[in-house]
Amino acid sequence: MNLRRDVFQAIADPTRRAILLLVASQSMTAGAIAANFDTARPTVSKHLQILTECELLTQEQNGREIHYHINAKKMKEVADFIEPFRQMWEDRFNKLEALMKKHKPK
Repeated sequence: MNLRRDVFQAIADPTRRAILLLVASQSMTAGAIAANFDTARPTVSKHLQILTECELLTQEQNGREIHYHINAKKMKEVADFIEPFRQMWEDRFNKLEALMKKHKPK
């Protein structure tokens, strides 16, 4: 069965977000990534598979090891999609803050 992975479902999981944060600063092997979590290595491997299928991570074979890298281009696509929503909410919070300051009891 071939599942289509959704980027937003992938990043909804806190472990996968933590993996992305780890790999954002440097490429890492699956073993090095798994060492940062209190879960079984196969569980981390499944997370890596999902992130790779969503193209948030890329793999590079280096001898017998596979190094995982962040896919900056895909991450930028996600950020670009989210930006209008972030701006909308920031504007709403700024308006709410201004309104609260205006009606602040003395």
